[in-house]
Amino acid sequence: MLKVIERIQSALTGLVENTARRSARQFGRRSALAKMGGVMVGGAAFSALPFDRAWGATPSAGDGTYDDKSCDYWRYCALDGFLCTTSGGSKSSCPVGAEASLVSWVGTCHNPGDNRDYLISYYDCCGKTAFSGAQFCLRSEGERPAYSMGLHNDINWCMSNANKGYHCTVALVVGVAE
Repeated sequence: MLKVIERIQSALTGLVENTARRSARQFGRRSALAKMGGVMVGGAAFSALPFDRAWGATPSAGDGTYDDKSCDYWRYCALDGFLCTTSGGSKSSCPVGAEASLVSWVGTCHNPGDNRDYLISYYDCCGKTAFSGAQFCLRSEGERPAYSMGLHNDINWCMSNANKGYHCTVALVVGVAE
């Protein structure tokens, strides 16, 4: 009897997980990019676009002499949250004691230093409470009206982590937008 219950639980868990993943692919903001990537490359191997799984091992854009502790810094064009550069971290790494969210949102930002556009991946740093002296930024250049909570930056992306406490946000350069 116990094995039957375990099989039923396993089947229900798999069903719920598959349904949730299918829903996220179909309705999330990254689904359009994933579908375009799949069409261009011709395979489902790229369905996770545009996640940066290497966490910072991507190309680095020339930052010039811009202040990364200011909301006007070019990488922060789609950032909504506290700057990690003002709360113990850097523009590309979380402070000690915080971990990067397992999911992110993306934006395309223009770097005036080299006059190029870059795809920026924004990760919330989770696990610590907010630092009262941190700089808060709300820049949503090019954002469209939200029709689904998973389609914009106004949600807590730490929801996918075990520790859901939001601390700050980092901005990683994923690559050149072409």
